[in-house]
Amino acid sequence: MSNALFIAWHDVRHQLRQGSTLLWVLVMPPIFFYFIGTVTGGFNTGMGGTATPIVVEAQEPGFLKGQIDLRLRENDFEPEWRANVMPDAEGNLPRRVLRLGDSFSEQVIAGVQVKASYDTRASALLRDFEAIRMQRSLYTMLADVVVADAKAPEPLSAKSLDDLNAAPRIWELDVSTAGKRQEIPTGFEQSIPGILVMFTLLVLLTSGGSMLVIEREQGLLRRLASTPISKTEVVAGKWGGRMVLATIQVGVALIIGTLLFSMVWGPDIGMIVIVLAAWAAFCASAGLLLGSIARTEGQASGLGALFANALAALGGCWWPIEITPDWMQFLQKLLPTGWTMDALHKLISFQSGAVSAIPNVAALLAGTLVVTIIAINRFKYE
Repeated sequence: MSNALFIAWHDVRHQLRQGSTLLWVLVMPPIFFYFIGTVTGGFNTGMGGTATPIVVEAQEPGFLKGQIDLRLRENDFEPEWRANVMPDAEGNLPRRVLRLGDSFSEQVIAGVQVKASYDTRASALLRDFEAIRMQRSLYTMLADVVVADAKAPEPLSAKSLDDLNAAPRIWELDVSTAGKRQEIPTGFEQSIPGILVMFTLLVLLTSGGSMLVIEREQGLLRRLASTPISKTEVVAGKWGGRMVLATIQVGVALIIGTLLFSMVWGPDIGMIVIVLAAWAAFCASAGLLLGSIARTEGQASGLGALFANALAALGGCWWPIEITPDWMQFLQKLLPTGWTMDALHKLISFQSGAVSAIPNVAALLAGTLVVTIIAINRFKYE
């Protein structure tokens, strides 16, 4: 046991002296936290009760402005009214603009056809959803005008619409929850766990795998074979060194996410630590396996980066897996990155309770055991 600890200690010291390892452990995580968190912050805009800011361009809209504003807000828009929409200092127009005709209210009262146009730069995923909400807002406002005009003895006015809004409804919708609401995790709530999972795998596959190949090429493993240290102790020491490196990677990411980005980990932080410990163990075994089967340092680094990025993308580390097609959500359930991200979403975003993550931890531990057995069988001194 002491020999395994000795090997693990010196492996960790050696890896932490490498500039590339320190770069990916300390410097790159906060950069990726910010970049991915900023990009994915817009995935849920306008969904789950989040208001979508828009600019409404209308000159002298008249008394119908209040009714349009009311219906837009009911459909999760947050309108800002302007007479003219002008580019900002950088020459950019607003992201979403609803344009109404001049003297909108007067033209409606006069029976003149009025055209409204809506321009948006939202992603393809959200564009149709915004269009539906916008059409519902405008058609509801049009229906309000028709009903208020038919009921009011005097010409249509703001008072007619106020009376219509205050009138009791014949039909009422009884709304109740069918379970705990689950909103898609976005922003830093998605990026910090996702990048944490990705970088732990990336560092362990590249640095952890390459170092083992270098030791084999330089004959260091053959020297260990000539000492009174058993193969079991050597493999245990190599695995232990990678486990410590993975633990450092996870710990640094947790601290940076909490202090710099105010990440809220939820009420089940204990289970989150257990999930990440199981993930660190899997990554340590994966790094040991890659170092055992790779023939050159370049091969270990290349395959490590390839596998880490592919598993991160398919496992939901780069974007919320909930917004992807069904086949990708099914594929996530077959991948170790998917097991980890699913568990973290349950605990952090959905707050489903610590028990909900037990199957994920069991899957990670089983995967770790399988990968470790294969790594031990493939381990060689030269």
